[in-house]
This record gives sequence, C-alpha cells and structure tokens, in this order.
Amino acid sequence: MPPTDASADTGPVPAHPRPAGHPGRSGTAEDVRDCEDTLDLRLPGELLALIAGTTPEADEPAAGLTHERRGPLDPPGPPDLLDQVGTWGPTETPVGLFHLLPVHVARDLPVISGWMNDPAVAAFWQLAGSGARTEDHLRAQLAGDGRSVPCLGVLDGTPMSYWEIYRADLDPLARHYPARPHDTGVHLLVGDAADRGRGLGSALLRAVADLVLDRRPACARVVAEPDLHNTPSVAAFLNAGFRYASEVDLPGKRAALMIRDRSLRHLM
Repeated sequence: MPPTDASADTGPVPAHPRPAGHPGRSGTAEDVRDCEDTLDLRLPGELLALIAGTTPEADEPAAGLTHERRGPLDPPGPPDLLDQVGTWGPTETPVGLFHLLPVHVARDLPVISGWMNDPAVAAFWQLAGSGARTEDHLRAQLAGDGRSVPCLGVLDGTPMSYWEIYRADLDPLARHYPARPHDTGVHLLVGDAADRGRGLGSALLRAVADLVLDRRPACARVVAEPDLHNTPSVAAFLNAGFRYASEVDLPGKRAALMIRDRSLRHLM
C-alpha cells in the first residue's frame, strides 16, 4: 500500500515515501524492482489463510470486496485479513454518526479524485491529475490479497474522508518496528479544507481505532506513523488515545510510531 498517514487536523502528511513507480517517489527502474510496496508483496494462499484464521477453502469474501457468497464451483477467494470491514457498521462519535464504507470505484472515484486534486492533499498523496491515477491506487488495493481496504468515511450521511485500514504486520512498516501479529494500521485523509484543524480528525481517529479493536478481536494494537516533525499530526493522534511509542527510521523520513493499545483504550 502506498501509505499516507493523515494529520487529522492539519491536512494529510506522508506515513513513509511510496516506492518508485507509485505516486510520491521518483526512482530508477532498479528502484521499481526493489520497491517495498505492500501491494506488490504476495504471500502463499495457505499462509494468508493461516494468518487470517481461515482455510483456503473458506467461501467468505475478502473485506471490502463483495458480500455475495460463492457457489460450490467458484474458485476460493482471498482470505479475509481484516474481519469484514464492510460489516462493521456505523458508530456514534462526539461529532456525529460515522460510517466506514469500503470503496466502490464507480460510486466513489469522483469524490476521492476531487480530494486528491486539492493542493494541500496532493502535496502528500501525490495522486493529483486525472481520475485514472486515483482509480489505479484504489484498484490496486481492491485487487490485492485483502491486507488493505480503502474506505470512504461518511459523517452524518456526508462523505468527508478517505481511509485505508491495513494489516501493519503484513506491511513493509513491519520491517521497521517490533510488529505483533494482527497489528492494524490506519491512514486518513480529511477531504474538505473546512473540516481540517477543528478536532474532527482526532475524534474520528479515536472512533476508528475503537472500531478496529471492537471488530478485530485478534488485534491488540492500532498503529500509525506520522512524520516526527509534524507536531500537529502527532498531537492529533495523542488526542485520539494513541501513545507515542518510539521514533522509527522509514525510507526518506523519521517517524513517530503511534500506538493505541487495547489494554489502555479506556485510560487514554
């Protein structure tokens, strides 16, 4: 996944640079071959099934794709690595009723592409331009092995944010910190400039982290990795109940590893 973590209240900031050949980083052909992009990694089906706690023959769909059950002659789909994000449902927050909806490209591409063309967003996500760039970004996740689910954030019925819920323990990020099984990462983009800088992002980060912990019983931690020098972003995560765990060196930047622990969620 070409990750971008969002400073929930100050505009999006990069979690770590995208590999060459993906938006956000330039490089040579050799860089492309050596890239760390999550979506370019493929694990054997048996291993994915073991990680997900399923068997390769299970006929449940991957989160965020389709909820239609397969017929007996259909090939098995990828294991569900994120516990059916599409079924998590709405949640009450201090700022309104919030719902994570897995992206449907035909429905959601115009609004997400529009956000990506906001100069404040484009500086970090680097997906400005034609809708095809954003479409490629979304479809790469939807066609992947289920470790990353792109979602539209809907607040009181209005789409206002873009999220990526992903398996941090299966992400290249795991090479840079002591990852634990089922660690779950979040990336956030608040779409409208009027929604930034007034606490909405912190409230929604807390709500989504709690959703992850409620709906993913195997997950003990929700993680994020904003740039260490982006003080407002780090503050947003702290206000959302994350703790500052350490500094980590990621490709091209030094990041603050932020963690929301299941065991501390009612204390922070």
